[in-house]
Amino acid sequence: MRRPSKDSPKLSAESQRLVSISQAIVQAASRVEERTWERNLDSQLQKLLKTNHQDSIDGALNVLFKGDLAAYDVLMDCVEAVSESSCMTEQAGAADGAEIQWQTLLVAAPVLAWTRFAIASGTIPGDVLGTLGAHLSAHLLAEGTEVALAPTLYSIDQLPRTHAETYALTHKLAQTAHKSGKNGGKGNVRPAEPGPDTSQFLADTRYLLAAVVAPQGAPLFRWQEPQHHVNFEAVRDAALEQWRAQAGPSIGRLLPGCGIELLLPEAYYVACREADKLIRPVSIRAAVHYLTHTLGVEPGDLRAVVAGFGDEASDTQVDEYRVGFTLRQQSDVVYGIVWPLYGQEDEEGTPMEGPAPGERPLAPLDEIVSHLNEVGITHVKRIGERYVAEYCDDCGAPLFADPSGELVHAEMPEDTPAGNEHFH
Repeated sequence: MRRPSKDSPKLSAESQRLVSISQAIVQAASRVEERTWERNLDSQLQKLLKTNHQDSIDGALNVLFKGDLAAYDVLMDCVEAVSESSCMTEQAGAADGAEIQWQTLLVAAPVLAWTRFAIASGTIPGDVLGTLGAHLSAHLLAEGTEVALAPTLYSIDQLPRTHAETYALTHKLAQTAHKSGKNGGKGNVRPAEPGPDTSQFLADTRYLLAAVVAPQGAPLFRWQEPQHHVNFEAVRDAALEQWRAQAGPSIGRLLPGCGIELLLPEAYYVACREADKLIRPVSIRAAVHYLTHTLGVEPGDLRAVVAGFGDEASDTQVDEYRVGFTLRQQSDVVYGIVWPLYGQEDEEGTPMEGPAPGERPLAPLDEIVSHLNEVGITHVKRIGERYVAEYCDDCGAPLFADPSGELVHAEMPEDTPAGNEHFH
């Protein structure tokens, strides 16, 4: 999610203001100064997002991405924070004119799903929506919060495409949560429009979106409550287990024929990024399960060919790895998956800020091989060449490297049982 948008022809005054304030935050000499600049930046972003001036934000991000990555990260963090949160002011009473401040956070609850069939998405029935809202409140949210669930099980194509769209959805759900309270989000939020027709995947992510409202400064999640500060990690882990146990059956109704894993509901952008990363090993497991059952072979009868891909602008940067599967004694690629690199991942697996204390992260390529070995594929060929990311001209499917290093379309054998040909 930290990719710049297309270039703007000319930097507007609004974009330049965002650039300057972001650079000022980086150069701030104290927390007081930094917070002052941040409030200024938040105010500018509020105005732009409310009026749907996404182009001004994109223009600033593009400029900073090319010339000042530290300021780029500052601006991106602020854009995400402003678009996934909001504040509301309410008059407490006519007598004294006191005001109550409310804070809202857009929360995503990702669901990893895998199947040999289609993975559903779309409108959530009212009874299921109410049940999910009740479980969210009972097991994850702090006392005194209100919640509104969007009545849609989102596919990635149905999620907000811009920060301005995220901002609009956050505010719409926040109003619904505050007005209707903990009733499962029933209100004036309409289901999302169906996403565009895209290729089905054996493993994919679905999302529940909700707005959580609490008094300004009050905790939003159960593990943020004062009595849990010392052991917040254990409380958070227990909350996730309860969410999986209690909400799992209801979500299973929405995803018939699928294996599912519920991830921790968190702030929208963080949850989506975590889901993007965690769906990758699931894709490997789903692919091997599909191939062994469809072709009637054992995992040891398969071979994996792994190659790095990037764009034409860079000769060395790897943006994603593609894994092509062949039968061990043949060279035809019968299936393939894509393993994208996100955020600050690199080919060595070390974030730009360095590894966490006591951790030695696996490089993405080694992680891929480890997951392949875990599911029984021991014959893995690594292609040293770095390819430009190419796709099929006819269907748009990614091309994969075969054992000789040639880019080819993944095609199941002609005698494959019917009904699975739409997976590629």
